[in-house]
Amino acid sequence: MQGQKIISTKFATRQVIVAALLFMMVGTGLELVLIDHYEDLLQLIPLVCIALAMVLVLVLLFYRTRFTIGFFKLVLGVSALSGLYGTFLHLQANYEFEQEMQPTADDWHLLVESLSGALPALAPGSMIVLALLGYSYITLINQKQQ
Repeated sequence: MQGQKIISTKFATRQVIVAALLFMMVGTGLELVLIDHYEDLLQLIPLVCIALAMVLVLVLLFYRTRFTIGFFKLVLGVSALSGLYGTFLHLQANYEFEQEMQPTADDWHLLVESLSGALPALAPGSMIVLALLGYSYITLINQKQQ
């Protein structure tokens, strides 16, 4: 009876993580498309990562191999890195804008203003959350296989 409850809990947890992952990918991808976040090559990186991750989540629901799991891990790693790099790019662009607007302001003031600038500085962090959810899903898959 106890073993059946553990299996049921793992299954429910896996369903919640997959639902959260798919919801986040659809929402983030749709938002990026709606704000025209595809004007240059660097802006395509999160869209490509989301598309690949979405396909791989669906594949992993029905067909799991070392290759698909490894490729999913790679896509999640690139997604996390794109989130870090995107945060840097957004902050840098906001900082430069604020510097032009307030040339006499000190660095700390410019940094604080950059966090609430025209580009959402922390929004790329959602790619890091996506990667963490994906790794949680892989952890549950690996537990089931043992």
